[in-house]
Amino acid sequence: MSDHLTLSSSNKSIAVLPFVNMSTDPANEYFSDGITEEIINALTTVKGLKVIARTSSFAFKNKNMDVRTIGDQLGVSTVLEGSVRKAKNRVRITAQLISTDNGTHFWSKNFDRDLEDIFAVQDEISLQIADRIRENFGHLNIQEHLIEAPTKNMEAYDLYLKGRHQHLMWDGQGMVNSIAIYEQCVTIDPLFALPYFGLAYSYAMYGSWTNNKELLRLSEANLTKGFNLDKQSYRGYFGKATLLFWGHWDFINGQKVFQQAIALNPSYTEAEEGLCELYTAIGYFEKALRHTDNILKINPLSPNHYFTKANIYFLNEDYTRALECIEISLSINPNFTHPIGLKQLCLILTGDYEKLTVFLDKTPLAERAEECRVLYKLVNPEDKIDVDISRTKFMIKKEIGEALFAWPLFLMVHLGEHEMALDFLEENIKMRRGQIINFMNIPLLKPLHQYQRFQDMVQAVFGVGLLPTDSEKQKRIAAPKALMSVTEIDLVLKVFDKGMKEEKWFKNPSISLRELAEKVNISGNKLSWLLNERMGQNFNEYINSFRVENFKENALNPANSHLTLLAIAYESGFNSKTVFNSFFKKIEGTTPKAWLRANQN
Repeated sequence: MSDHLTLSSSNKSIAVLPFVNMSTDPANEYFSDGITEEIINALTTVKGLKVIARTSSFAFKNKNMDVRTIGDQLGVSTVLEGSVRKAKNRVRITAQLISTDNGTHFWSKNFDRDLEDIFAVQDEISLQIADRIRENFGHLNIQEHLIEAPTKNMEAYDLYLKGRHQHLMWDGQGMVNSIAIYEQCVTIDPLFALPYFGLAYSYAMYGSWTNNKELLRLSEANLTKGFNLDKQSYRGYFGKATLLFWGHWDFINGQKVFQQAIALNPSYTEAEEGLCELYTAIGYFEKALRHTDNILKINPLSPNHYFTKANIYFLNEDYTRALECIEISLSINPNFTHPIGLKQLCLILTGDYEKLTVFLDKTPLAERAEECRVLYKLVNPEDKIDVDISRTKFMIKKEIGEALFAWPLFLMVHLGEHEMALDFLEENIKMRRGQIINFMNIPLLKPLHQYQRFQDMVQAVFGVGLLPTDSEKQKRIAAPKALMSVTEIDLVLKVFDKGMKEEKWFKNPSISLRELAEKVNISGNKLSWLLNERMGQNFNEYINSFRVENFKENALNPANSHLTLLAIAYESGFNSKTVFNSFFKKIEGTTPKAWLRANQN
């Protein structure tokens, strides 16, 4: 089916919803999720097309919601739904492109392939989707291929998708699981670059937060192997930037490499969030907020991005806004531990024990609940609450472990053990522990600011020569180049004029932009540009305008009085009642029936 809808917006945007696993084995969900992500990644390479990031699209997983509601929440004009059925060496993928304006399906197709053709079918789906969006919403320059096969080994690819599925859990156990699977993957296919980059990221993050230097060395080794195979991988640059920033606290080179990843894929929000976290650590809060706001345009339902924004406000001591962002994050994912822990700190610093104790009591995933209550008492000594602080000495001797926040350090500071706190902080700075990377601006460490040792630590980590410049190069947006010469345009328009008037190409109800381009021997990109930039129309507007004129002429012909209006519309090239009626009303300002009554003699 290939209908051309009348859509008033030029909003070239799409959300790819998680493809449903239709396989008999529920465990194959990793495969359908992986296919979805690959199509999302492919579409992000089409410049000018807004593609909602994976996190926000997957927020609708297993939710039976009207696409119009989804469109409103994500700000997109189209939604792609689909399913995947995997059986032995065969795969069946179904896909439907739906307008969020009225819920109409305007493209759908089934793909039955051998598993070894999985990359070709992903490419085919992505290209057809991009074509349909271009036809309905405006010019896009689309490459010949959007997906290149990263490996010829289907067993390795299957393992990679399993590892990626664990990786995207974004927690400690997920990292451990992904590492084991990625290692299997590179053993099977040492020439497959992506699992090396997956290993590099997982080792870098896990090593940074568990003080395991050997994991950081493994991250570096896997980066080297991956870049030897693929020097232009945005995931590779993201992994390298993660190692530089989180593993080594190298802010200058970390910034450069995050920016390289973003330049290769501007829609890869994980890399831009990494850059946000770097700017947050060094106190460039305004810059960090600009990036979070940009991220949320294409990933508006990411709990992690709202946590990142909340953390910026927290470090800037704007607890009201921090709590607002925390609530949004938790409304998306109530079990996300990062905003849970940050909310505990905000409630301590705002002195709201009633809210804090209710929150701790009803939140099983609260971080270090006992330490939290004691810290509240220490920070707010005037608040007459019944909290036993007799175990505080024991609590401050605890390791940070894998906790997100340095609770022992906070307790030391507010118990008045400042020398002990400075020793603890100095030791963890030497280890480059992720939990204290923001130490320069953590509000709970303000009592330490009076000490020269603290100031010396700040200078040693964030001093002159250790930070990137507080400016980013502004991209110059070059004026779009003409894809065709004036002579070529004139020749094409003459052929069009003949084809539409004499041969009536528009009567073919399934004609596509690419097919029309072939008739005049130019590329689809050139035709799309010509229609949009020189004629001020989208492809469907151009084709349907001829169909409407043909309909009007035939509807007024007495010889057709025995035909219904819909039959005449179909004869004119329309193949959908909805498309015909909506487009006619847009052009004429009235319904076909009313127009006919007004124009009959």
